[in-house]
Amino acid sequence: MIFRSRALLASVLTLNLLQAQTPVKPALDPLPIEVDRGAAGVARWLRALQTRASILMVTAHPDDEDGGMLAWATRGQGARGMLLTLNRGEGGQNAMSPDMFDRIGLVRTQELLQADRYYGVDQYWTSAIDYGFSKTREEALNKWDHERVLADAVRVIRMTRPLVITSVFVGAASDGHGNHQVAGEVAQEAYLAAGDPNRFPDQITKEGLKPWTPLKVYARVPLFAITPQGMFDYAIDKYVPVKFFDYVNEKWSDTKPVSNVEIQEGAIDPTSGLSYLQIGRAGLNFQKSQNSGVGMVPPGPFSSSYHRYGSRVPAQEKEGSFFDGIDTSINGIATLVPNPPESLKKGLSEISSDVAKAAATTRPGIGPILAAGLSRTSRLVAEVQSGSLPEPGKSNIIYELQQKELQFQNAITAALGVSLVATVMPEKEPTGPFGGVGESFSIAIPGQSFGVQAQLVNGSAENVSIASATVTGSDGKAWTAIPKAEIPKSVASNADAKIRFTVTAPADAVITRPYFSRPNDEQPYYNIDDPRYRNESLAPYPLAATVVLNYHDVPIPLSQVVQSTQRIPGLGMSANPLLVGPAISVTVAPSAGAVPFGTKSFAFSATAHSNVKGPAKGTLQLNLPQGWKSEPAVAPFSMARDGEDQTITFKVIPGAVKPEEYKITAFAEYNGKRYEEGYNLVGYAGVRPYPYYRPAVYQAVGVEVKCAPGLKIGYLPGTGDEVPEGIRSLGPNVRILAASDITTGDLAGYDAILLGPRAYSLRQELKSANNRLLEYVKSGGVLIVQYNLQGFDRDYGPYTFSLGGNPQKVVDEASKVTILNPASPVFNWPNKITEADFKGWVEERGHGFMATWDDHYEALLETHDPAEDQQDPQKGGLLLARYGKGAYIYDAYALYRQLPSGVPGAYRIVANLISLSKNPGFVGAAKK
Repeated sequence: MIFRSRALLASVLTLNLLQAQTPVKPALDPLPIEVDRGAAGVARWLRALQTRASILMVTAHPDDEDGGMLAWATRGQGARGMLLTLNRGEGGQNAMSPDMFDRIGLVRTQELLQADRYYGVDQYWTSAIDYGFSKTREEALNKWDHERVLADAVRVIRMTRPLVITSVFVGAASDGHGNHQVAGEVAQEAYLAAGDPNRFPDQITKEGLKPWTPLKVYARVPLFAITPQGMFDYAIDKYVPVKFFDYVNEKWSDTKPVSNVEIQEGAIDPTSGLSYLQIGRAGLNFQKSQNSGVGMVPPGPFSSSYHRYGSRVPAQEKEGSFFDGIDTSINGIATLVPNPPESLKKGLSEISSDVAKAAATTRPGIGPILAAGLSRTSRLVAEVQSGSLPEPGKSNIIYELQQKELQFQNAITAALGVSLVATVMPEKEPTGPFGGVGESFSIAIPGQSFGVQAQLVNGSAENVSIASATVTGSDGKAWTAIPKAEIPKSVASNADAKIRFTVTAPADAVITRPYFSRPNDEQPYYNIDDPRYRNESLAPYPLAATVVLNYHDVPIPLSQVVQSTQRIPGLGMSANPLLVGPAISVTVAPSAGAVPFGTKSFAFSATAHSNVKGPAKGTLQLNLPQGWKSEPAVAPFSMARDGEDQTITFKVIPGAVKPEEYKITAFAEYNGKRYEEGYNLVGYAGVRPYPYYRPAVYQAVGVEVKCAPGLKIGYLPGTGDEVPEGIRSLGPNVRILAASDITTGDLAGYDAILLGPRAYSLRQELKSANNRLLEYVKSGGVLIVQYNLQGFDRDYGPYTFSLGGNPQKVVDEASKVTILNPASPVFNWPNKITEADFKGWVEERGHGFMATWDDHYEALLETHDPAEDQQDPQKGGLLLARYGKGAYIYDAYALYRQLPSGVPGAYRIVANLISLSKNPGFVGAAKK
């Protein structure tokens, strides 16, 4: 081919290099975080370019990670960092939103992704599910299956090829939670298995992965003191013998693991002015669902100790870093193949010289040097790909060189000060002197056309050429994106280019949803619905814009997920990735409810939600069990605009109700299509929303249950709370209380007031209004306080009680429950409660059992986890105190989990508790 101009030659060279370069992953966020902006960002990527160090940390749950250590490794040492979290925290508590189970798993996924930006790591997961607090390693492995979890860990290692593996946990009782112990064990076992081609061979033969042998494995030294009684296991609240197993060397030890390396997390990162611990805590603070957030730590010395379990390179007893003894230089990439050829060593040496030259040059002049280094790296990748180096060394060299390509691209982008923001075009562009971003829709639907703008800002001192600009879908479907005008050829210094596209979603566009699911809340692992994304956080978002710069004849791609923009009260304008959803979503809430025997009719509501950009008319109806009817049989809906809801209340007339489950499915018909599932956007303000889908199915549970007639119930919600809906299904009138009701309202009209789970930690008004609640009890009311944690037992009850230093939980949902006083009025009216009412529970028995209590309280129930857990009998789960004319009840039993899951006995127990003020056996009790 004869090139007729230098410009044409440059464009062809750019195209060839781009095809050779590693594809860039679209950025999820429109802006880098503070510690990655400007000079700090340049310095970070220059440090990364100077080393091939890499580290993978293995933890059990989101927020388990040692964020300060990860920040030290990635930002201080320049290491490539990865985090493997075994589960998404589905069994945890939620202090920020009502999302529970798989929904809170999505919330905690998004929280951890925000935190990861500060840790500087890429995030990975296994398919395991947090099924609730686990007291032993054996229970966790029995639930998850050892080989399933280990296979996922090995797969991530083979995908990411870390030189060093670490864990926060050691795999022993000192870790506490059984999930923690598995994380410690798996980190060591995966270190041994990942390089063995005979372990999980399908990953190699079917998926194309290569064996990878990490060089070292560490775990953080446990934080405990050895006492004459042994070491304390907080999971079972007992002292146990000092006993550790080294899974790498297969030997037991009765001494605490020694420290081989001290990581100085308190050291200051010179470019941000923060310590690595502070940077890590800034990330941890995004994980608010478990604890409402953590405070920033002051600067000062802080170190964490790590024990080395294995090393395949010579290592001293005391090390200065995880990477001691490993050739982490760029030239060290050659060690991945035996007898590396001179051409490879020469190419690596030249790249190393480019990096060293860039590191020694001030920011305005480093762009061309970095461009030369990137060009040289891409050429070396092409040479190795076409060469005859042996496997798996060849693939491993290519992989590490491709990581250098990405680091060069990041360094050049930071050094030039160029940025890309891709947004859905608003219907009306903002006007006025302050500019800004207009609001747009957040969910596109299949077949919809809309505008997208890719804004490229050039903050450098030189003009930047644009080689191409595209908008592409991630689902492999036929999206179209047509530029509205000719794409500019360049962007001047300190200027921007706004490139606009008309985008059309195909009729079969894939709906944005998790790539994993499970059939019920009891299965302790996810099914992988789309294996392409296994171990990733989520499937790719639908759309991304990519602009390729031509900088010194080197292509520099910038890519970002297309964002939608909305105004969020308290936060202002916020950008989040555009989603694709169905035209009509159908939801029911709650997902389950009681149908008492003898019920003639009950109300059932379903909600249709429109994502149609304009009017939408259709019908909503119910698919009912045989012999059941609804009024109306078919209900029309009409919504005028995108984002509008319409709730239809049906009168359901059941047939003969028996003690079994009945399924009611709501479905909508719109524009010739049927919709019978829907989504909720999980999360809270400040967390990237994500849709959680479920079939529009209501589980109607036939229950032999009665309530006292005419009950008026007040309910102050706590965390993750769907109890009010369960009570309503029993018939009583339930009013959700506001803060003003508690502090100044008239409480006398309520037959019972319930406080939701962890309400005292969530609602500050309770602490100041506690005496008003006690006066309500004294005057004849019934106050039911669901479980709380530390900080609650400060004389909030009418008489003293204490949760103790480590509030107990009973995690075996099948644990035997003994009724201590079967003659108690609580168990005899209006329903006769027996031990059979505790069958079929889900996830756990309860949280926050009282440790001690005044004699005025009567302990009504006793339970404990199995004998092997060594748990003492727990009698502080349901306490009743007569106070004045009324009753104060503390309930640690997880009724808040059972009602949404349709557990029959839970409805009967709740019915008796809320009926207590009218219980003939209780009314008229003597004042105390």
